[in-house]
Amino acid sequence: MTPVRKRRRLPRTALTWMAVTPFAAWAVARVAGLERGSLPTQLMTATPYAAAGSLLPLMIAALGRRRAAAVVALLATTALGFSVLPRALGTADAAAKGRPMRVMTVNMLFGKADAETILRLVREFRPDVLSTQELTPGAVEDLDAAGLKELMPYRVLEAEWNASGSGLFSRHRMEPLAGWSPPAGHHMPAATIALPGGEPIEFIDAHPFPPLGPQVADWERALESFPPASPDRIRIIAGDFNASLDHSSMRRVLARGYKDAADEVGAGLIPTWPANKKVPPLITIDHVLVDRRVGVHEVSVRDVPFTDHRAVLARLIVP
Repeated sequence: MTPVRKRRRLPRTALTWMAVTPFAAWAVARVAGLERGSLPTQLMTATPYAAAGSLLPLMIAALGRRRAAAVVALLATTALGFSVLPRALGTADAAAKGRPMRVMTVNMLFGKADAETILRLVREFRPDVLSTQELTPGAVEDLDAAGLKELMPYRVLEAEWNASGSGLFSRHRMEPLAGWSPPAGHHMPAATIALPGGEPIEFIDAHPFPPLGPQVADWERALESFPPASPDRIRIIAGDFNASLDHSSMRRVLARGYKDAADEVGAGLIPTWPANKKVPPLITIDHVLVDRRVGVHEVSVRDVPFTDHRAVLARLIVP
């Protein structure tokens, strides 16, 4: 008889390291900003899930008494946790004095977003500025037919019959901002808004290309092009950044004098995309970035039918 060969089993130590290593590598890439190319950049948006998942290999290593692996797993979990958890806790220190300002931003998915829902949110929330992406000429007509023309008569629009269209709507007098021209990406109109009670503010409607395939280079260029905060004027950048706070390119934008409004009030982990799908929203790529001098009172996220993005609404205090 031919002897039956026993299958070799991987030792438990090797299996433990196989569980620990991917999360350790993820933590290093996240902390050091090492994501490069399209696929790693897209995967980085899943960091909050990686942070939660990193607890499993930590438990495996600890229960298996694999000391070295447990130490590495603990370091990975700690690094990922410190990267993610502040967004759920908030660090807001809203300015005690200043002008109240409300901002709403929504990606309209080729103009398909339900205009009546957007108008209902505008009437309820009363934003001073509405920032829209993927705005088509037809969507402008639908919004005005629903009543936006009366509520927000001032606008700086660059509507197109494709994803490149964008537009700003305001309750207050608004003029196009001279000197701002993004090097790449969809249309990103900018304006100076005469917010009552003080100096005007600058507002940029953000919509870089998504980091898909070769577009990742244009995505990076667009994020790098956003101007730094200015000591002479308050600036706000809001829209669909196609980026999360786990992207090093996005963190470099913040490092130029901004803060993420949702992050400030513990709403930074509320996902905004993809909405209205069979799966729930998974990642947070729609943001309101404000000058660090701006106070943040509240940020909420609302569903809008027929678009794959959720609307972001922010209540601010402008000094």
